[in-house]
Amino acid sequence: MDVDLVVVGAGLFGLTVAQQAAELAGARVRIIDVRDHIGGNAYSYMDEETGAEIHKYGAHLFHTSNQRVWDYVNRFTEFTDYTHRVYTTHGGEVYPLPINLGTINQFFHAHYSPAQAQALIAGQAGELAGTDPENLNDKGISLIGRPLYEAFIKNYTAKQWQTDPSELPASIISRLPVRFNYDNRYFKDTWEGLPKDGYTAWFERMIADPRISVSLSTDFFDAGQPWNRDALAGRVPVVYTGPVDRYFDYRLGELKWRTVDFKERRYDEDDHFGCPVMNFSDPDVAYTRAIEFKNFNPERREAQNHERTVVWEEYSRFAGRGDEPYYPINTAQDRTLYNQYRQLAAAEPQVIFGGRLGTYAYYDMHQVINSALIAYDKQISPLLAK
Repeated sequence: MDVDLVVVGAGLFGLTVAQQAAELAGARVRIIDVRDHIGGNAYSYMDEETGAEIHKYGAHLFHTSNQRVWDYVNRFTEFTDYTHRVYTTHGGEVYPLPINLGTINQFFHAHYSPAQAQALIAGQAGELAGTDPENLNDKGISLIGRPLYEAFIKNYTAKQWQTDPSELPASIISRLPVRFNYDNRYFKDTWEGLPKDGYTAWFERMIADPRISVSLSTDFFDAGQPWNRDALAGRVPVVYTGPVDRYFDYRLGELKWRTVDFKERRYDEDDHFGCPVMNFSDPDVAYTRAIEFKNFNPERREAQNHERTVVWEEYSRFAGRGDEPYYPINTAQDRTLYNQYRQLAAAEPQVIFGGRLGTYAYYDMHQVINSALIAYDKQISPLLAK
């Protein structure tokens, strides 16, 4: 075995630990991925017709308040000054999100002050005010009142989860942010932006070290290729970022996920929505949101095609075994099952499980990078020192 570490999965977790292992330990690292590209779900490519950067697995926006993560990613890319703002269509009208004073005044055709808006919403929770409901529907009403909840949250959530909110646990939402000012910036982190040269260029720079090699279209569970699970067991440290239940051949059962399908639309116009992301909160629109990729990069407008634009509609559903898992369902039964798999993973010699699939968790990009840096420091570095 001519490597010191094998990383299964070329997403942000895998790329980060590979980069750290090569740089800090001088390790020879082999990355393998079943896909034909690096970057995991953050992979992007340029659309030749429109000049837009397509985020193949849905919109990815980088933001963080973690100084270590911000310093780390800036080693490999510069960021634009993009600030994420989202809008939603309800009843034939467009409103700003998250719900803020502009949303409230537009919805109620009023001119409430911040204090008046707070009093209004507190009163609209009705009999659910101050209670601790067990289902998401009642929890949402208790947090922001019935009118706003039913307009902007209820049907969007039902489409997203393919389940009536009254049948979903309240634990899915710990809070629903309402801003009693006109701030419609979606994220509240210290730093925010998009990689100036695109996501893929960023990722390529992370693994430019000659000690890192990459094998794409390579299935970890295919015994016909040398970098497979059984051939590597006990011979070399492995960082595994695939589904944890798949690693153990689903012996305890399958963890449940939601997936996303995309339907592409192309329009003979320069700009269709006027914003990067448009949510659709009404039940008569089957998709949850639409993404217009051009609008993520206004600094590239001169080089783009002003006569065509591309939009992806996003449809959420439960994932089957052959689907791409996006979001863990995280019912109590799923958490119990994952904890059983976690015990198996902890006993697996020389294997570190990481990333959202390996730990059955949903992470933003900065959280994945942070967890990878910590995993390298605490778990992977000691393995390489042996």
